[in-house]
Amino acid sequence: MPLDHYETLGRSGLRVSPLSLGAMTFGEDPPGAGCSVEESEKILTGYLERGGNFIDTANFYTNGHSEAILGDYFHARPGSRSHVVLASKFFFNMFPGDPNGGGAGRGTIAAQLNETLRRLRTDYLDLYWMHNWDRNTPIEETMRALDDLVRAGKIRYIGFSNTPAWVTAQAQTMALLRGWTPLVALQVEYSLLARTVEGELAPFARDQGISLTPWSPLKNGFLSGKYRRDLVVTDSARTAHVGGPSDADYEVIETVASIASEHEVSSSAVALAWLRARPGSVIPIVGARRLDHLLDNLTALEVTLTSDQIARLDAVSAPDLDYPAPMHGPARAMLQFAGTTVDGESSGVYPPLLESDVRY
Repeated sequence: MPLDHYETLGRSGLRVSPLSLGAMTFGEDPPGAGCSVEESEKILTGYLERGGNFIDTANFYTNGHSEAILGDYFHARPGSRSHVVLASKFFFNMFPGDPNGGGAGRGTIAAQLNETLRRLRTDYLDLYWMHNWDRNTPIEETMRALDDLVRAGKIRYIGFSNTPAWVTAQAQTMALLRGWTPLVALQVEYSLLARTVEGELAPFARDQGISLTPWSPLKNGFLSGKYRRDLVVTDSARTAHVGGPSDADYEVIETVASIASEHEVSSSAVALAWLRARPGSVIPIVGARRLDHLLDNLTALEVTLTSDQIARLDAVSAPDLDYPAPMHGPARAMLQFAGTTVDGESSGVYPPLLESDVRY
């Protein structure tokens, strides 16, 4: 599957590539945070030339430089902006000392959007994300403000990132009942080393026809293939920030590497292919500091994992989900179906009993 085999984003008419290009690494402000303007443009060109059209950034990425690089790139190529799906985010405060400089209040959202549009040198966004949950602002204020911006033509679709399932469900229900703009996508941490999203948010997204766009699909590079138990990885900045893989992580890393050797591809490609094979609509966000990193990630679209390989990856990375998720597995079927088959799901009987044992 190449990048130009597009998918609709959630329940919308917006067509996007099966892998999104994350621009968090675009720019060197502060130094060491990302890559140069020249390398950023090489990565962007490489993605677009291969049919990619879904680009993700945020107002605070490299202190606004990421948005500015994208804005300058498309401004220098007249007519190109209208052929890409450009997404950015609001929430983070860019003005120290100003309590209204960030968050998800009505005035703050409008102000942050105006600054983002200025840096991106465009008059609209295809998709606008709430980057995090603002617990100090009523969710109805946020949703109504976003709907007003859609009606004004400044944004076209909306999504949430890093927001609890109960808040997300409340917002979506409110939007549908009041005729406001609904959510079409959720940006979540999701990888073979971070699967707790499968407890609440992923099932909610499938039920509502909402796409998931995983960030950090390689878990801080742990699934890239360069981490081994017997190899010291010299990345002092990353190690200082997130530490190294745990013993449990290495079990997953080694299984990924084994399957990668079976396909003669990189570990990155297998990790991304596993995400692409998850139920529902899953469109990973891939980032890169060099063009060759991007090209390696794109080989994931050429990998088709077998059912056995998926089962091996599922088993070694199985997450411990919070209550009540553990109540909804095989035990639920035994308690509910009592030895019958319903919707293709069969169960035993728990506890083992005979009809004659039941006290009427």
